[in-house]
Amino acid sequence: MDPAKIREKIGRFRILVIGRANAGKTTILQRVCNTRDNPNIYNNAGEQVGIILLLTCSQRGLHDIENEMVFESNRGFIFHDSRGFEAGGTSEFEKVKAFISRRSKETKMTNQLHAIWYCIPMDEACRSFTAAEKKFFSECDTGSIPVIVLFTKFDALYDVEFSKLRAEGKSRKDARELAPKQAEESFPNGPQLKFLKEVRWPPKCHVCLSNMEKDDADCRTLIERTAGTLDNEVLQQIFVSTQQTNLEICMRYAVER
Repeated sequence: MDPAKIREKIGRFRILVIGRANAGKTTILQRVCNTRDNPNIYNNAGEQVGIILLLTCSQRGLHDIENEMVFESNRGFIFHDSRGFEAGGTSEFEKVKAFISRRSKETKMTNQLHAIWYCIPMDEACRSFTAAEKKFFSECDTGSIPVIVLFTKFDALYDVEFSKLRAEGKSRKDARELAPKQAEESFPNGPQLKFLKEVRWPPKCHVCLSNMEKDDADCRTLIERTAGTLDNEVLQQIFVSTQQTNLEICMRYAVER
């Protein structure tokens, strides 16, 4: 089926974004939607309620997970932000669970939740899993909705490896060149993936994202792996045709289908 006709019938691709403050969530969404602008925020009635509300408000009770974030540069995506969950506590966690459960039971595909991006930053202060993250992967069954873990700020690990290489006697130039590759090679054996393999409800996959603040940041792996987790062919088509950062993947899925 023509992707344009699919979008007309089904609507837009809906993603729940979970993660701590300063995990780089907004930056990643901007890259996916090819913009530097902030999203518009709409409530359940379709009324615009703000532009920066979800991006700046950290107090409990002032955020509604049902609100929809839409970037004018790409209105094909609807994002929901779980801000408030990061603060911890049973009530916030239950709200996230209820939202996922309610959306999974929607009969209309346009109202369903199609994917979850769970952002976990790798900068030095936040490298360990929080209690909220442990609780989510231990207790939250998302059913058929795929969870993709985004290890954001992955370039922070380059500095860790740079220091190790310097301690081994490498020159600054060589250490700087070798650090990214060493970080990528050592990460699969690190504690983060070990934890995710042992939880009750592991994610479908993960992706490591570095230097996302740069204009030429590459979202290709995120797009490809998200598409790969979608079992529904219609959802795959609407997702790959909606994203605007990778023409190659659009062409490949078009040929395969």
